[in-house]
Amino acid sequence: QALPVLFKHWLKNEEVEEGCTAVLRCELTKPNVPVEWRKGDTVLQPSDKYEMRQEGTRVELFVYDADAQDV
Repeated sequence: QALPVLFKHWLKNEEVEEGCTAVLRCELTKPNVPVEWRKGDTVLQPSDKYEMRQEGTRVELFVYDADAQDV
């Protein structure tokens, strides 16, 4: 049976000024597994606001033009 995917490095709180880009990063124990980014119950989709990147075990979420609503 396959081992579950776990976090090697958890997300850290980030502070950015309004209008700047926030970048959230984490590292998983397995490469290239599907990752779903959420804000509360909402699944985030790639857009002008959000960009998701994944390379091997490292995953990143870019939040462009960050504002107080992105908390």
